[in-house]
Amino acid sequence: MNYIKELLFPLRCPVCDGIVGFRKRGVCEKCEGKLVPVGEPWCCRCGKPLRQEEREFCYDCTKKKHYYRRGRAVFTYDSAAQSIYRFKYGRRQEYSDFYGKAAADLLADEKELKKAEVLVPVPLHASRMRQRGYNQAALFARALGKEWGIPVREDLVVRGRDTQPLKQLNPAQRQNNLKRAFKIIQNDVKLNTIIIVDDIYTTGSTIDAISMEFSRHGVHTVYFITLAVGKGI
Repeated sequence: MNYIKELLFPLRCPVCDGIVGFRKRGVCEKCEGKLVPVGEPWCCRCGKPLRQEEREFCYDCTKKKHYYRRGRAVFTYDSAAQSIYRFKYGRRQEYSDFYGKAAADLLADEKELKKAEVLVPVPLHASRMRQRGYNQAALFARALGKEWGIPVREDLVVRGRDTQPLKQLNPAQRQNNLKRAFKIIQNDVKLNTIIIVDDIYTTGSTIDAISMEFSRHGVHTVYFITLAVGKGI
Protein backbone atom coordinates (compact mmCIF):
# COMPACT_ATOMS: atom_id res chain seq x y z
CA MET A 1 0.00 0.00 0.00
CA ASN A 2 2.82 2.42 0.87
CA TYR A 3 4.49 1.53 -2.44
CA ILE A 4 1.38 2.47 -4.42
CA LYS A 5 0.80 5.59 -2.33
CA GLU A 6 4.33 6.81 -2.98
CA LEU A 7 3.95 6.22 -6.72
CA LEU A 8 0.72 8.22 -6.80
CA PHE A 9 1.84 10.90 -4.33
CA PRO A 10 5.65 11.13 -4.45
CA LEU A 11 7.38 12.79 -1.53
CA ARG A 12 8.54 16.34 -2.08
CA CYS A 13 11.67 18.08 -0.88
CA PRO A 14 10.82 20.44 2.03
CA VAL A 15 13.35 22.95 0.69
CA CYS A 16 12.64 23.30 -3.04
CA ASP A 17 9.34 21.33 -3.18
CA GLY A 18 10.69 19.17 -5.99
CA ILE A 19 10.14 15.41 -6.03
CA VAL A 20 12.71 13.75 -3.79
CA GLY A 21 12.81 10.42 -5.60
CA PHE A 22 11.29 6.99 -5.10
CA ARG A 23 12.04 5.37 -1.73
CA LYS A 24 14.01 8.42 -0.57
CA ARG A 25 13.39 10.58 2.48
CA GLY A 26 14.30 14.09 3.57
CA VAL A 27 15.64 16.76 1.24
CA CYS A 28 16.75 16.18 -2.34
CA GLU A 29 20.45 15.98 -3.17
CA LYS A 30 20.73 19.53 -4.51
CA CYS A 31 19.18 20.95 -1.32
CA GLU A 32 21.43 19.18 1.18
CA GLY A 33 22.65 21.70 3.74
CA LYS A 34 20.31 24.52 2.74
CA LEU A 35 18.21 24.20 5.88
CA VAL A 36 20.56 25.51 8.56
CA PRO A 37 20.15 24.05 12.05
CA VAL A 38 20.52 26.40 15.01
CA GLY A 39 24.01 25.83 16.37
CA GLU A 40 26.00 27.22 19.28
CA PRO A 41 26.12 29.78 20.65
CA TRP A 42 22.42 30.26 21.26
CA CYS A 43 20.47 32.20 23.86
CA CYS A 44 20.06 30.11 27.00
CA ARG A 45 16.48 31.30 27.36
CA CYS A 46 14.85 31.55 23.91
CA GLY A 47 17.33 29.62 21.75
CA LYS A 48 18.09 32.41 19.26
CA PRO A 49 21.53 32.06 17.65
CA LEU A 50 24.01 34.58 19.10
CA ARG A 51 26.88 36.37 17.41
CA GLN A 52 29.13 36.43 20.47
CA GLU A 53 30.09 33.25 22.30
CA GLU A 54 30.61 35.01 25.63
CA ARG A 55 26.95 36.09 25.82
CA GLU A 56 24.50 33.94 27.73
CA PHE A 57 21.25 35.64 26.73
CA CYS A 58 20.11 37.58 23.68
CA TYR A 59 19.27 41.27 24.02
CA ASP A 60 15.52 40.65 24.11
CA CYS A 61 15.78 38.12 26.94
CA THR A 62 17.81 40.51 29.09
CA LYS A 63 15.03 43.09 28.82
CA LYS A 64 11.87 41.01 28.91
CA LYS A 65 10.40 38.67 31.51
CA HIS A 66 9.37 35.33 30.05
CA TYR A 67 6.86 32.92 31.55
CA TYR A 68 8.49 29.82 30.10
CA ARG A 69 11.71 28.29 31.41
CA ARG A 70 13.54 28.02 28.11
CA GLY A 71 13.14 26.89 24.51
CA ARG A 72 14.90 25.61 21.43
CA ALA A 73 14.40 25.98 17.69
CA VAL A 74 15.41 23.62 14.91
CA PHE A 75 16.33 25.88 11.96
CA THR A 76 17.36 29.47 11.42
CA TYR A 77 14.45 31.48 10.08
CA ASP A 78 16.31 32.75 7.00
CA SER A 79 17.04 29.23 5.79
CA ALA A 80 13.61 27.74 6.55
CA ALA A 81 11.17 30.60 5.82
CA GLN A 82 10.02 29.41 2.39
CA SER A 83 9.72 25.81 3.52
CA ILE A 84 7.60 26.76 6.52
CA TYR A 85 5.45 29.07 4.39
CA ARG A 86 4.50 26.16 2.10
CA PHE A 87 3.95 23.91 5.14
CA LYS A 88 1.70 26.54 6.71
CA TYR A 89 -0.19 27.98 3.75
CA GLY A 90 0.55 25.68 0.81
CA ARG A 91 -0.95 22.47 2.22
CA ARG A 92 2.40 20.68 2.33
CA GLN A 93 1.38 18.74 5.42
CA GLU A 94 3.74 15.93 4.47
CA TYR A 95 6.72 18.08 5.48
CA SER A 96 5.83 17.39 9.11
CA ASP A 97 7.51 13.96 9.18
CA PHE A 98 10.80 15.48 8.03
CA TYR A 99 10.50 18.31 10.56
CA GLY A 100 9.79 15.91 13.40
CA LYS A 101 12.81 13.75 12.57
CA ALA A 102 15.04 16.83 12.18
CA ALA A 103 13.93 18.19 15.57
CA ALA A 104 14.42 14.84 17.30
CA ASP A 105 17.93 14.51 15.85
CA LEU A 106 19.04 18.07 16.62
CA LEU A 107 17.68 17.99 20.18
CA ALA A 108 18.70 14.42 20.94
CA ASP A 109 20.84 15.53 23.91
CA GLU A 110 18.11 17.69 25.46
CA LYS A 111 17.34 15.31 28.31
CA GLU A 112 15.22 17.83 30.22
CA LEU A 113 12.95 18.45 27.25
CA LYS A 114 12.50 14.76 26.56
CA LYS A 115 11.17 14.26 30.11
CA ALA A 116 8.15 16.48 29.40
CA GLU A 117 4.81 14.83 30.03
CA VAL A 118 3.06 16.23 26.96
CA LEU A 119 3.55 18.37 23.85
CA VAL A 120 1.00 21.16 23.45
CA PRO A 121 0.72 22.74 19.96
CA VAL A 122 -0.23 26.42 19.76
CA PRO A 123 -3.91 26.35 18.73
CA LEU A 124 -5.51 28.14 15.81
CA HIS A 125 -8.74 30.07 16.18
CA ALA A 126 -11.73 28.03 14.99
CA SER A 127 -12.35 30.29 12.00
CA ARG A 128 -8.76 30.03 10.83
CA MET A 129 -8.80 26.28 11.37
CA ARG A 130 -11.86 25.99 9.11
CA GLN A 131 -10.19 28.13 6.48
CA ARG A 132 -6.84 26.33 6.49
CA GLY A 133 -8.07 22.85 7.28
CA TYR A 134 -5.21 21.92 9.61
CA ASN A 135 -2.96 23.29 12.33
CA GLN A 136 0.69 23.24 11.26
CA ALA A 137 1.90 23.37 14.88
CA ALA A 138 -0.16 20.28 15.69
CA LEU A 139 1.27 18.37 12.71
CA PHE A 140 4.81 19.21 13.83
CA ALA A 141 3.98 18.27 17.44
CA ARG A 142 2.57 14.90 16.39
CA ALA A 143 5.64 14.10 14.29
CA LEU A 144 8.01 15.05 17.12
CA GLY A 145 5.86 13.23 19.68
CA LYS A 146 6.10 10.09 17.58
CA GLU A 147 9.91 10.36 17.51
CA TRP A 148 10.23 10.95 21.25
CA GLY A 149 7.32 8.88 22.50
CA ILE A 150 5.63 11.89 24.12
CA PRO A 151 1.83 12.28 23.84
CA VAL A 152 0.34 15.35 22.16
CA ARG A 153 -2.52 17.17 23.89
CA GLU A 154 -4.66 19.38 21.67
CA ASP A 155 -7.52 19.53 24.18
CA LEU A 156 -5.92 21.68 26.87
CA VAL A 157 -5.91 25.20 25.42
CA VAL A 158 -8.01 27.06 22.86
CA ARG A 159 -7.58 30.34 21.05
CA GLY A 160 -10.63 32.32 22.03
CA ARG A 161 -9.94 35.40 19.90
CA ASP A 162 -8.93 35.53 16.24
CA THR A 163 -5.87 37.71 16.72
CA GLN A 164 -4.13 39.74 14.02
CA PRO A 165 -1.15 38.15 12.24
CA LEU A 166 1.82 38.89 14.52
CA LYS A 167 4.24 39.59 11.68
CA GLN A 168 2.36 42.86 11.08
CA LEU A 169 2.84 44.10 14.66
CA ASN A 170 5.65 45.49 16.78
CA PRO A 171 6.53 43.81 20.14
CA ALA A 172 4.19 46.01 22.23
CA GLN A 173 1.32 45.50 19.79
CA ARG A 174 1.93 41.74 19.77
CA GLN A 175 1.66 41.57 23.55
CA ASN A 176 -1.53 43.62 23.62
CA ASN A 177 -2.97 41.64 20.70
CA LEU A 178 -2.59 38.37 22.62
CA LYS A 179 -4.15 39.50 25.91
CA ARG A 180 -6.80 36.96 26.88
CA ALA A 181 -6.42 35.27 23.50
CA PHE A 182 -5.77 31.82 24.98
CA LYS A 183 -7.83 29.89 27.50
CA ILE A 184 -7.12 26.65 29.36
CA ILE A 185 -10.22 24.49 28.97
CA GLN A 186 -9.36 21.78 31.50
CA ASN A 187 -10.31 22.68 35.07
CA ASP A 188 -7.62 20.46 36.57
CA VAL A 189 -4.60 20.17 34.27
CA LYS A 190 -2.50 17.95 36.62
CA LEU A 191 0.73 18.36 34.67
CA ASN A 192 4.14 19.43 35.96
CA THR A 193 6.16 19.80 32.76
CA ILE A 194 4.97 20.59 29.24
CA ILE A 195 6.46 21.67 25.91
CA ILE A 196 4.60 24.21 23.80
CA VAL A 197 5.15 23.59 20.08
CA ASP A 198 4.89 26.21 17.33
CA ASP A 199 6.29 26.94 13.88
CA ILE A 200 8.20 30.22 14.42
CA TYR A 201 9.58 32.09 17.44
CA THR A 202 10.07 35.84 16.99
CA THR A 203 9.49 37.86 20.16
CA GLY A 204 7.98 35.07 22.25
CA SER A 205 4.65 36.83 22.77
CA THR A 206 2.58 33.79 21.81
CA ILE A 207 4.64 31.35 23.87
CA ASP A 208 4.57 33.71 26.85
CA ALA A 209 0.80 34.20 26.66
CA ILE A 210 0.17 30.44 26.73
CA SER A 211 2.90 29.79 29.32
CA MET A 212 1.35 32.34 31.67
CA GLU A 213 -2.03 30.61 31.41
CA PHE A 214 -0.54 27.20 32.17
CA SER A 215 1.40 28.62 35.12
CA ARG A 216 -1.87 30.03 36.50
CA HIS A 217 -3.30 26.51 36.30
CA GLY A 218 -0.49 24.90 38.26
CA VAL A 219 1.93 23.73 35.57
CA HIS A 220 5.38 24.07 37.14
CA THR A 221 7.69 24.04 34.11
CA VAL A 222 6.97 25.18 30.55
CA TYR A 223 9.43 24.71 27.68
CA PHE A 224 8.93 25.37 24.00
CA ILE A 225 10.17 23.99 20.69
CA THR A 226 9.71 25.76 17.35
CA LEU A 227 10.67 24.94 13.80
CA ALA A 228 12.50 28.22 13.24
CA VAL A 229 13.79 31.24 15.13
CA GLY A 230 15.15 34.65 14.16
CA LYS A 231 18.60 35.98 15.02
CA GLY A 232 19.53 37.19 18.48
CA ILE A 233 21.99 39.96 19.37
